[in-house]
Amino acid sequence: MHGRAKPARFGLGADRRLGRSADFERLLREGRRESFPGFTFFHTRRTFGPARLGILVSRKHATKASDRNYLKRCIREAFRMEQEALGPIDVLVRPAYGTKPGASMIARLRPLLLRLAR
Repeated sequence: MHGRAKPARFGLGADRRLGRSADFERLLREGRRESFPGFTFFHTRRTFGPARLGILVSRKHATKASDRNYLKRCIREAFRMEQEALGPIDVLVRPAYGTKPGASMIARLRPLLLRLAR
């Protein structure tokens, strides 16, 4: 098969991620802040485009890089499953210190992300 492949419907490509520090700073400065048990969200609506995700995880969350990466993978997975329902929004997620990654974290995060879509 030649040509371009269709983008994955449920993937998390570059167009679905906040990658520039200017985007992070804009959300921290101007975005709406909402705190729920275990997570803080900074978000803002856009006029069009896909939902985009940024993640704030520091060494205070976990000293080992592998633990920080696992935390980020769980946040990305929860976002990936709910991204179609979110609409055009930029979301920055910061988990609470001591949050344990895993399936239970993903299950807690998914409905919180949907609250932001309202």
